[in-house]
Amino acid sequence: MAEILKGMPVAKAMTQVSAGRVEALKEKGIVPTLAIVRLGEKPSDMSYENGAKKRAEKTGVEVKQFVLPESTTQEELADVIKDINADDSIHGVLMFRPLPKHIDEKAVCEMLDPAKDMDGITSGSMAGVFMENGMGYPPCTASAVMEILDHYGIELKGKKVTIFGRSLVIGKPVAMMVMGRHATITMCHSRTTGEDFAKAGQEADIVIAALGRAKMIDASKLGRDQVIIDVGINVDEEGNLCGDVDFDAAEPRAKAITPVPKGVGSVTTAVLMKHVVEAAEKKL
Repeated sequence: MAEILKGMPVAKAMTQVSAGRVEALKEKGIVPTLAIVRLGEKPSDMSYENGAKKRAEKTGVEVKQFVLPESTTQEELADVIKDINADDSIHGVLMFRPLPKHIDEKAVCEMLDPAKDMDGITSGSMAGVFMENGMGYPPCTASAVMEILDHYGIELKGKKVTIFGRSLVIGKPVAMMVMGRHATITMCHSRTTGEDFAKAGQEADIVIAALGRAKMIDASKLGRDQVIIDVGINVDEEGNLCGDVDFDAAEPRAKAITPVPKGVGSVTTAVLMKHVVEAAEKKL
């Protein structure tokens, strides 16, 4: 039986640490503050926003909401971003994406001050991840992967890590962060040939799945006694949430595995608060 790497204990431990740091900042007159920018009323955005607000309350982080209609123009959104950049009381920003189709998302993201970019949406933040220069912050989901590995004492140095997926949200930043811990990485994606795809999974010590395809990583693409981090959140044919990994097939073979749900996704709001606290400390 594999060890189940649940996310909630990780998030709880992170929240306790962040809350202590928040108290220290407040004693110096600084209240770590997160701005949440949302256009429209997407249920998924609102659900995550509610979760972030609850985590902020537990941590002691203040939240300022900028809720705009979906019809908001590019210029109107740009003005909001400019105001947030100029507001010294705001230390971090979470902007929900994708933005409505009439908005040039890339242009809007690049307007955001990288120092306030809590979720790796600016090129400045991503440059910081790739160059390891401390500028900006990685995407929260990518950071959540690392937090889970650290919490459960999973060593990366000298290990073979296969990453399924090459997105800027997870695959690429995780690859850089894992290499920064002296692991050897193999990255697979939709154009990787079937034989190489399976071999890369079978030979890995640690598998990180971030393809966005329900149960695509089955037993034929896995070895034994591996650590499996499943980042995917999908809906299967029965309408149930599932990951990119076929959990029922992988769990008996694995050394440790994250569940979906209650795995990586449970940690992201705790990471978001950690980033806000770090931004406030840098401001100090």
